[in-house]
Amino acid sequence: MSQDNIYIKNKKAYFEYHILDKYVAGIKLLGTEIKSIREGKANINDAFCTFINNQLYVRNLHISEYSYGSFYNHEAKRDRVLLLNKKELKKLLTRGEEKGLTIVPLALFISERGFAKLEIGLAQGKKTFDKRETLKERDTKVEMDRALKR
Repeated sequence: MSQDNIYIKNKKAYFEYHILDKYVAGIKLLGTEIKSIREGKANINDAFCTFINNQLYVRNLHISEYSYGSFYNHEAKRDRVLLLNKKELKKLLTRGEEKGLTIVPLALFISERGFAKLEIGLAQGKKTFDKRETLKERDTKVEMDRALKR
């Protein structure tokens, strides 16, 4: 199968936040959802993570409806449970309550065993000048690459 190349990245998260810690979490999905992800029809740009009743949920993760699904098809933007062990959940819960820290989805991918995984990060929001600095670094890197190609 060609599921190895499914890697949906949240580029906006790396621009908006400083990533402090990264975790890989499983996602509790329906059958039509995993089929849509394998087709590459998912968007995590607007997604965010939140705790509800001591369980970590990802919200606003858009997984398009499966094209061959019948009336069993899923809702595109429903809340989905993230599967982490208790130790990681406790750590995220305590660190997430600190001022200025949030949990953001970084990437959605298919593991070697065929399961959908979500890479999440404990992040701190960047200030405007930090974002400008990121843009400058990116521009200088592009200029250096161009100079090396000549």
